[in-house]
Amino acid sequence: MIRADVIYPGHPSCQHIRPDTRDEVWLPEAGRNAWVVVMRDKHIRSRPGERRALIESGLRTFCLTSSGNASKWDILSLLVINWKEMARIAREIPGPYIYSITKGGVRPLALRP
Repeated sequence: MIRADVIYPGHPSCQHIRPDTRDEVWLPEAGRNAWVVVMRDKHIRSRPGERRALIESGLRTFCLTSSGNASKWDILSLLVINWKEMARIAREIPGPYIYSITKGGVRPLALRP
């Protein structure tokens, strides 16, 4: 475990959410728990049900938008480089939102198509 405050589907603190749980189910759960979500699903904004669940849940989300074929190491490096800015945003800006995480930094994405 790298950080005690990071959980994921299947984690002992989150066993009721499996990796194959539909977004429309787990996104509201994340919102009820005030979790900050890091994902790789850059298409979530274009799927009406998922986008609605994210918005209605007031989620604070960060999306690794350029991680298509990235290795686990590349993804971890991208998160480490941007973690302080992600933490600042999550602390200071209320949701709902999606921020893009790339090698170029952290930038807001429009929630509406």
